[in-house]
Amino acid sequence: MQRKITMFLGGAGLLAGFACSSPKEEINTEVSLQEEKIKPLYVTGALDHDSDDPAIWINPDDASQSLIVGTDKDSLGALYVFDLKGNIIDSLVRKGIQRPNNVDIGYGLQAGDRKVDFAVTGERLTSRLRFYSLPDMTEINAGGIEVYLGETGPEYKDLMGVAVYQSPESGKTYVIAGRKNGPTDGTYLWQYEVKSTATGIELELVRKFGNYSGNKEIEAIAVDAEMGYIYYSDEGVGVRKYYADPGKGNEELALFATEGFTKDHEGISIYKTGDATGYILVSDQEVNYFHVFPREGAEGNPHEHQLISKLPLSTISSDGSEVTNKALGPDFPKGLFVAMSDDKTFQIYNWEDLEKFIKNN
Repeated sequence: MQRKITMFLGGAGLLAGFACSSPKEEINTEVSLQEEKIKPLYVTGALDHDSDDPAIWINPDDASQSLIVGTDKDSLGALYVFDLKGNIIDSLVRKGIQRPNNVDIGYGLQAGDRKVDFAVTGERLTSRLRFYSLPDMTEINAGGIEVYLGETGPEYKDLMGVAVYQSPESGKTYVIAGRKNGPTDGTYLWQYEVKSTATGIELELVRKFGNYSGNKEIEAIAVDAEMGYIYYSDEGVGVRKYYADPGKGNEELALFATEGFTKDHEGISIYKTGDATGYILVSDQEVNYFHVFPREGAEGNPHEHQLISKLPLSTISSDGSEVTNKALGPDFPKGLFVAMSDDKTFQIYNWEDLEKFIKNN
């Protein structure tokens, strides 16, 4: 059952109290600052095994009836579907997926004789991408489509991150896939074009790209379709940035967020405030912070992303997150942020609460 939480702890008032404390009190207040968290508006019902990554489907007819899709990461895993208050919609839950890590969503995909919105997840134990139409959650190609064909290295076929890129220029739909382990020669990520067939869809490999440190793994992948960039977390190293259009080449445009993280760089989500402005949010997993960077980069350098703020959220060891700037009814007038929490749930935030903290700190 979902739980509603309405408390918001603003940073400005806390900092004001800190400024007038005695030296001994400053130490105590610093501890409380670390403990005070921005609270979610709702928390989803609990999954059976292990929540990992969410995505948001925007209902084109009534945005307040949009859905959240989240992965239950287990060998007996599933895709769960929630309403915007965090209630599980049992009729839409799809079980029997073998360790789905990440999930992403696309719109208007031609699949056979119809156009569908869809959710895609990577089935790690079978190296298959599984596609489900939305909002009915009917599988498009039963059993999924295998990827990383021909790979033989250890864990080189173990699917982790998944992201959708739909080109505003060409209209083509792509899926970018990450994995548990891979080469360090700049071919870690594989990008597939999703093509319609007579009965469903097929995948065509269009490029291999992406530097990898070899330290841990690459799971979190996010796409800024309007600006044409892909971001991904090289865990323990930083966030890497590339062009999303395979025709623009495989040059690494930036490596940022290299300092100030406790251990793992995890989930990435992008909030848009304009055509080319907004925020990139990256999970600092072990300390339950989300680091915030400018979407537009720095003046004169769109690939320089310096830290703006750190959001102390209530999530526990958060892997995946997603955000939208679309108004989703009275609870979310400027959009919604949702993040995985390591208690088998996802936490759902009113974007305005995060925005207040960013602007006041």
